[in-house]
Amino acid sequence: MLKRAKISVIGAGNIGGECARQIAFKELGDVVLLDIPNKDKPELHMPRGKALDLACCGPVENFDARVTGTFEYEDIKDSDVVVITAGLPRRPGMSRDDLIQVNTGIVKNVSMNVKKYAPNSIVIVVSNPLDAMVYVAWKETGFPASRVMGQAGALDVARYKTFLAWELGVSAEDIQGLLLGGHGDDMVPLPRRTSVNGIPISDLLSADKINACVERAKAGGGEVVKLMGTSAWYAPSAGTVEMVEAIVRDKKRVIASAAYCEDEFGVAPGQKGKGYFVGVPCVLGAGGVERIITFKMDETEQKFMNESISHVKDLVAVVKKMFPEYA
Repeated sequence: MLKRAKISVIGAGNIGGECARQIAFKELGDVVLLDIPNKDKPELHMPRGKALDLACCGPVENFDARVTGTFEYEDIKDSDVVVITAGLPRRPGMSRDDLIQVNTGIVKNVSMNVKKYAPNSIVIVVSNPLDAMVYVAWKETGFPASRVMGQAGALDVARYKTFLAWELGVSAEDIQGLLLGGHGDDMVPLPRRTSVNGIPISDLLSADKINACVERAKAGGGEVVKLMGTSAWYAPSAGTVEMVEAIVRDKKRVIASAAYCEDEFGVAPGQKGKGYFVGVPCVLGAGGVERIITFKMDETEQKFMNESISHVKDLVAVVKKMFPEYA
């Protein structure tokens, strides 16, 4: 009898709840939804409430995945995959960088418990600022880099493809594209590697229109924050669950993810053990990040990549200053 995967989602907010919903609906495994008690309303139990509500969708949506809500880290024991969404959400006027002080402490504590209760798990970090938070999770768990990654590229690429599809009036399913580098404003677009069912995007759109789609993708998170007053959750969750599915079903999907790099793309050439997590195309399967796919960039692309890497290093430097043991 095949063992059903156990997938724990840390953080029962908008992204965490939506991740749990999609994981259950897709029957990727049993779900544990964990959060901390509400200090102002201790009588409430948000994760259990969401889990109960979600479980009652089973007869309608035809899934048998078990959904559990908890405050206790013991309940994530022996998880196959752990998704970390915990942290302060971004608010209007707040950059991802502004979040680093608070969220570093949160992700550090979560990662410490993941190491204790789910030492063989594969970890996907969603908390912002993403590139720094995945570094914190890697350092705190001590897991091999292949088992720690960040969800960023999957979201960024999805936004990029969406805006291109709208501009062209075609299905987003037929857009092939890639973005590299840090999450958010510093992402590196690759229009010359973007196509519509094999047709180069440059044959279909002007450089100005392509650039407009790129710029909107870069600012996509901020655009949502301005409209709703809080961070996005549907698209980030969809990107995260795409990664979870690739791992638990060993699909060998090529998905842009924040993965540990040294020589790859000039992140930290020749600096063994001194690399950084940046968005790159990864083969995701049962082993986590099973391979990083590299390719030669042109001079302009490498210039933008270097700038993006520099900003990631700046974020991580703040983390290292807070916790010298991570250096």
